[in-house]
Amino acid sequence: MQPFELLPGSTPLLVSIPHGGTYIPDDIQSTMTKQALRLPDTDWHVPTLYAFARQLDVSVLEANYSRYYIDVNRSREGESLYPGQSETELCPLKTFHNENIYTRGDAPTETEIQYRSALVWQPYHTALSGELKRIKAEFGYALLWDAHSIRSRVPRFFSGQLPDFNLGTGDGSSCPADLADQLLALVATQLDYSAVLNGRFKGGYITRQYGDPANNYIAVQLELSQLTYMDEETYLYNSDLSASVISVIGKLIDTMMLFSCAS
Repeated sequence: MQPFELLPGSTPLLVSIPHGGTYIPDDIQSTMTKQALRLPDTDWHVPTLYAFARQLDVSVLEANYSRYYIDVNRSREGESLYPGQSETELCPLKTFHNENIYTRGDAPTETEIQYRSALVWQPYHTALSGELKRIKAEFGYALLWDAHSIRSRVPRFFSGQLPDFNLGTGDGSSCPADLADQLLALVATQLDYSAVLNGRFKGGYITRQYGDPANNYIAVQLELSQLTYMDEETYLYNSDLSASVISVIGKLIDTMMLFSCAS
């Protein structure tokens, strides 16, 4: 299995989908718990939500491997994204509901983690950084949209129900404030959805690593509540719900591209 699929576009924007993959090698599956094999923490159907991006001719990078095998949105060195708060590791040991991913004694060794990193993590980031550099060389700047989703209620990470649209810019480090404000205001005009900027999810490793406005790299993460487009218990996609979600995402991406083109 290739670690990713990359479809280069002809615009200044790259959509990264790091957690939509579901592939786990058979030998690793045999060491996992029954619950973990359902892959409950996958960003279900996010590639489907962003299928329209191909029609816009933006670049799209999708991970093929499950985040349970290795999480390409975590630091290879293990630095914390949210100090003092619960978060998952480079090679997670527990699900979002604090259930074991591996049967007793089968957690990956340091050697195995390094193997997975070389096999999947590094190629994904080589492709990501390479595509951003190509885009910047052509346009003078590069835009990165990091696409995610998560269950609306995950007590391990936050209390109550998550807002529908969770925009993250690393507390302003990865994106100009006026653009972030425009994106938040756009969602606020959609009466069916709630939104927050730099709330519980401020952007993961990818957003913070590659967003560098001073050097014309702009990055935004969208963490979308899965309740807005699917059945969270069965993982089934709801095409009726998703239609309006896709419309809003499209407007957000249009706003991002127009902002940079006008700047």
